[in-house]
Amino acid sequence: MPIITKAGLPANKILEKEGVKLKEKQTEEKGEAIQIAILNLMPMKEDTELQLLRKLSCTDKNVQITFVKTDNHKYKNVSQEHLDNFYEDFNSIKNKKWDGLIITGAPIELMEFEEVDYWDELKEIMEWSKQNVKSTLHICWGAQAGLYYHYGIEKIMLPEKKFGVFKHTICDEQSLLVKGLKQDFMAPHSRHTTVNENDIKKKQNLIITAYSNDAGVFIVENKQKNQIFVMGHLEYDINTLDNEYKRDISKGLYIRKPQNYYKNGQPFDSWSKNGDRFYSNWVNYYLI
Repeated sequence: MPIITKAGLPANKILEKEGVKLKEKQTEEKGEAIQIAILNLMPMKEDTELQLLRKLSCTDKNVQITFVKTDNHKYKNVSQEHLDNFYEDFNSIKNKKWDGLIITGAPIELMEFEEVDYWDELKEIMEWSKQNVKSTLHICWGAQAGLYYHYGIEKIMLPEKKFGVFKHTICDEQSLLVKGLKQDFMAPHSRHTTVNENDIKKKQNLIITAYSNDAGVFIVENKQKNQIFVMGHLEYDINTLDNEYKRDISKGLYIRKPQNYYKNGQPFDSWSKNGDRFYSNWVNYYLI
C-alpha cells in the first residue's frame, strides 16, 4: 500500500527510485489512510524526512504523513520555501485527531530543556498528544524530553558520546513493538545524554521494552501504549553515522569512530531490517 505525501517533496523522487509506492495526495477523509504527524526537530530536515518515510512505507497500510514544525524557532539548515511548501504549524493540525505522532530528536542535548527556545510549544504539543493522538513515538532527545515532561525523569550527561551500533535485549516479550525481532538485536545510537534505568522502574506506568548492556535503556512504553520512548535511531540509514562522524571531524571536534559500525573500513548495515519491523509493528498494532 502507498505512503501518501505532499506533491513535490524532494524525498519522493528518491523513494520512487527505490521502489516505494507513493501517492502525492493529501486527504481529510477519515478512514482512508492512517494519519501520522511528524514533528521534525532535526536541523537537516530533508535527511530525516527521507529516513522516516522509508520506515513508514514498510507497512501494508495506507499511511498519510504530515510534517509539522515549531513556530518559535529560526531554522538555519532548511529553506523557508521548503517549510512553507511541506510543513504545517501546530495550530493548523491541533483541531483534529491523529493516529500517530512522531517527535524526533534534536542536537540540543547539552542544553537544559527549559533553555530550548521552543520548549513551551513542545510542552503544549506533548500535553495535547495525550488526548488527541492514539500513540506518540518519541525519538532520542525527543524521548528524553517526553520522559522529563510526562514523568519528571531527568536526563543524565554521559562521559562521552554514545556513538555506534549496539546490541539490545528484549525485556518485555509481550510488547508488540518488538514482535518479530530477535531476542538480541542491533540498533544505532548517537547521543551525549541518557536516562537512568532505576528512574524508569520507579514509575509504575512505564515498562522497559528493550535494554542494552552497552547503551542502556533503549525502548520504553507506558502501559496504555500511547507513549513510546526510543533512545536510539532505528530510522537511520546506512551512511548516517558515517556522515555524522565526518561532519564532527571536519569541525575539529574530538569524537571516536562509531562502534560496531565499520566493516573492512566501510559502513555495515546490521539494523535496517530491525527498523523496518519496529515501524511496521508500531503502525500495525498501535495506530489502528
